[in-house]
Amino acid sequence: MNRYPVWKYAIIIVVLLVGLIYALPNFFGEAPAVQVSSAKSTVKIDAGTQARVAEALKAAGLAPDLLTLDASSVRARFVTTDEQLKARDVLQRTLVPDPSDPPYVVALNLLSRSPSWLAALRAYPMYLGLDLRGGVDFLLQVDMKGAIDKKAESFANDLRSGLRDKNVRGAAVTRNGQTIEVRFRDAAALETTKALIQDQFPDLATVDSQEGSEWRLTATIKPEAARRLQDAALKQNITTLHNRINELGVAEPVIQQQGLDRIVVQLPGVQDVAKAKDILGRTATLEMRLVDESAEGRAAETGSGPVPFGSEKFLDREGRTVIVKKQVLVTGENLTDAQPGFDSQTQQPKVDLTMDAKGGRIMRDVSRENYRKRMAMLIFEKGKGQVLTAPSINGELGNRFQISGSMNVVEANDLALLLRAGSLAAPMEIIQERTIGPSLGADNIQKGFDSVMYGFAAIMVFMCVYYMLFGLFSSIALAVNLLLLVAILSMLQATLTLPGIAAMALAIGVAIDSNVLINERVREELRNGASPQAAIHAGYDRAWGTILDSNVTTLIAGIALLAFGSGPVRGFAVVHCIGIVTSMFSAVFFSRGLVNLWYGRKKKLRSLSIGTVWKPAADQAAAGAK
Repeated sequence: MNRYPVWKYAIIIVVLLVGLIYALPNFFGEAPAVQVSSAKSTVKIDAGTQARVAEALKAAGLAPDLLTLDASSVRARFVTTDEQLKARDVLQRTLVPDPSDPPYVVALNLLSRSPSWLAALRAYPMYLGLDLRGGVDFLLQVDMKGAIDKKAESFANDLRSGLRDKNVRGAAVTRNGQTIEVRFRDAAALETTKALIQDQFPDLATVDSQEGSEWRLTATIKPEAARRLQDAALKQNITTLHNRINELGVAEPVIQQQGLDRIVVQLPGVQDVAKAKDILGRTATLEMRLVDESAEGRAAETGSGPVPFGSEKFLDREGRTVIVKKQVLVTGENLTDAQPGFDSQTQQPKVDLTMDAKGGRIMRDVSRENYRKRMAMLIFEKGKGQVLTAPSINGELGNRFQISGSMNVVEANDLALLLRAGSLAAPMEIIQERTIGPSLGADNIQKGFDSVMYGFAAIMVFMCVYYMLFGLFSSIALAVNLLLLVAILSMLQATLTLPGIAAMALAIGVAIDSNVLINERVREELRNGASPQAAIHAGYDRAWGTILDSNVTTLIAGIALLAFGSGPVRGFAVVHCIGIVTSMFSAVFFSRGLVNLWYGRKKKLRSLSIGTVWKPAADQAAAGAK
């Protein structure tokens, strides 16, 4: 009756083992570390960077106990803060010879002390949020009107170019805010323009009217197209912010959308507000120029002559010298899209570029006059320029053309990202900021940990006193619930915040409620005269329906918070929902396994250690009368 099959115990053991492994990294704490990340979008972090870091530390007599490489940084972990500071100074001198033009950012950081075998199992600790670790929190307002105005201007330029190609004479195209007006002298030009807009500008809605001897066509961006443009601008800004924040050396920044036109940026561990503002507001400029292929230019490239008048010297991503002319053909403002792909003929990686009307017209004229010559694409950050690529012009270019050549898939993806995310798609301004010191974060951690532990200890004492051995089983199940909750949050690589700790404390109370229902149900069965084994069986079976109903209703409230809440509310809701699921496993499945293991094999069981079984007053009076 009260015996689990072997496979159920096997499930319990596996779940406990997995939970223990993935919860363990959170108990090792953090060690001082140095993080090396890219200060420029054109500088890559790879195995070569890791080798340079290792060599510099070895030459200085510093031996990190862990040196790791991830997608955006190299991290070296040390035992003491003295070693950390020495390593920072050594790497700063080695990797940043010119502080005015730093290729890398060398920043102090913290890394988990968990052993490498846990990392090999992909068992990592939870990230600590801003309120637990300290840092800077910004709320950015995106100027969506500016994004739509910019797109309307692009449509106006494209429409002028299209009318010129259709030989429509006497048409005056003007932009008034987000509205484009075109005036004509005859109805034929009006009909041609309407056909052109319908064919090439599906995002525009048109209304025409006649004013005396003139015709007027008013074009506006459709509402669904405007929403799509706003969403694309917001995502583009988020991508750009991710690229810029890498420079700060922040291990786990939080950059997420809030509402329709706001972005929340949380930088745990960053205390320099001025530098954070500078990086968030920085602009990166893309320029296209012709390469100076004259005899003087070639001599300057090889280092055998000076840079010719009217040209400049830049380095490409491989460190090679490229001499380009000072005249700027087009800028990143003329580039509307850049996507990686494959050439249909050679199957080699390529990058497809799309220019606006003005940029397309310039590229068409330049390509006709400079066939087989090289054109360089430069990106400027902090006033320093670098050549991204310098391909040859192999045909007449226009609004759409491609870059191909000696690059692999990864390089094509990187180049497309650099071209696309160099600058912000829409202006932003900081409307709210707050700074949390590391001491306050440490105090929050300590208080949060104490609240959870004191609450757990108080509940455990009460359960053991009131329910005796069954109370001990409930306390063990409660500890398992907490273990599984921490393990799942670690598996998800969730960010733990102060509201999350509050949700953990609440999860303890919700989880023990299920055990109280079970224990009281077992007591009720004993009062009604059931045998101990029958009381255990009936207690768990009949309490299950009540437990399920109460947890489902609580889960609905948690899902509502998760769906409609934001920021700290969502952090609370995530831990709350996961805690409900783990409590149902620990309170019902696991605790019954303990009870079955202890009592299930006792055939002549006469009593249960579940505290005093109070009988109803009527039963006590009847017993006294006898």
